[in-house]
Amino acid sequence: MITYTNIDELTRAKKAIEKVKREYPILFEKLLDAVYLTRALQFKYHYMGCLLMDKDPGESEPTFAYSSVLRLYQTELQKLKDDVDFQILKQTISNISNSNFSKLCLLILGKKPESLVGVSNIR
Repeated sequence: MITYTNIDELTRAKKAIEKVKREYPILFEKLLDAVYLTRALQFKYHYMGCLLMDKDPGESEPTFAYSSVLRLYQTELQKLKDDVDFQILKQTISNISNSNFSKLCLLILGKKPESLVGVSNIR
């Protein structure tokens, strides 16, 4: 998926993430764990975003993983979704939905908005 993102969108997204991190540290830690797990399994960040936002992942769904690995992954994401404050995270993601979920995950991992500006092809 090729996307264009400007610095203003990324800066707003980074501030929103920092607010969640500051005000809901346990929720943020679960989110960070989910991002690291997604990365470790080499799944697309877009797939994670679709699962969190209850959307159809379409082409982002992994075709190379065993069903047991997918079930384990979905169970771990469900732990995040079961958090009492998850609706706050979901609303935050919805508010910054102009940003690509892949770039959002990179911001969660600590990347600077300036490093993510322009055309990208992140999965």
